[in-house]
Amino acid sequence: MAQVTLDAVRKVYPNGVEALEASSFTVPDGELVVLVGPSGCGKSTLLRMVAGLEEITEGDLSIGDRVVNDVDPADRNIAMVFQNYALYPHMTVARNMGYGLKNRGIPKAEIEEKVREAAAMLNLSEFLDRRPSQLSGGQRQRVAMGRAIVRQPDLFLFDEPLSNLDAKLRNQMRIEIRALQRRLGTTAMYVTHDQVEAMTMADRIIVLNQGRIEQIGTPNEIYEHPASTFVASFMGAPPMNLLEAEAGQGRVTLADGEVVPGAAVNGHAGKITLGLRPEDVAPAPEGDLDFNVDIIEELGAQRLLHGQVGGQAFSVAVPKDQAAETGPMRLAVKPGAVHLFDAGHGRRL
Repeated sequence: MAQVTLDAVRKVYPNGVEALEASSFTVPDGELVVLVGPSGCGKSTLLRMVAGLEEITEGDLSIGDRVVNDVDPADRNIAMVFQNYALYPHMTVARNMGYGLKNRGIPKAEIEEKVREAAAMLNLSEFLDRRPSQLSGGQRQRVAMGRAIVRQPDLFLFDEPLSNLDAKLRNQMRIEIRALQRRLGTTAMYVTHDQVEAMTMADRIIVLNQGRIEQIGTPNEIYEHPASTFVASFMGAPPMNLLEAEAGQGRVTLADGEVVPGAAVNGHAGKITLGLRPEDVAPAPEGDLDFNVDIIEELGAQRLLHGQVGGQAFSVAVPKDQAAETGPMRLAVKPGAVHLFDAGHGRRL
């Protein structure tokens, strides 16, 4: 196990494209950190630099107490799990899991023992003599994880490992990966574009956008106190409502003149962006805001009401047993639920 430290690590490709701005953070020993963001934000590039598969343009990368910028990937004592499993189709499960150890010259008896232990941990014992084509997607992913486990690495790297699985398997596997990482206590970095995976799996989340780190924090910190409008809209399902508003005279006013209660402007004046999560407002006859419902979306556990507040798109989440219909209604804002951001650069006020 080992701590991972990035000190002003930057990646610029030969064509001049900056894939990652200078970034600094630490992943403590035993922590699972999730790198999340949209396609092209730099998260996989960052992970590949940690793996040694991408050269670092500037800065220092350390695993444990060793700077590894120029260390070969095979000598970093890491294990990587990919989204496409990367299994050898002609080999059995047992041979796939033990192949890396065989290449390192580990005795056959020791390899077999490590493979049996990992297989038992992953519920693969009965499949050791099968080939990948005889397995389900979830079982293949377990084999890929078993291949990583037998190496007993200092660091696990996961590059969107669940993206090829269906929704039910994805939910099951993320629980299994999290439980396994906690059991082993191995430091892990996990890349995904799925904010639900990030929120449910991470000790800490690193949100990336266009090659820069937008925010680092626990899932609760990221959700409750987003550092920017990008984080606010990306983290959360359904996403946060973001409304154009005006701050002045100690209050916040929407375009239609409605005053939003509970918005602490702290002396700020001028155009701002106001954020409200769909679950932080609720229908109430004597509510604070006018809301016109255009569409009702049934999600089973809850309903999403889509419409407009102050002439701008707005969504409200209500329990499944709460009656709802299209048309006008009033909304009450929960205390402490209002988020305010600068209208220009989008940073939290």
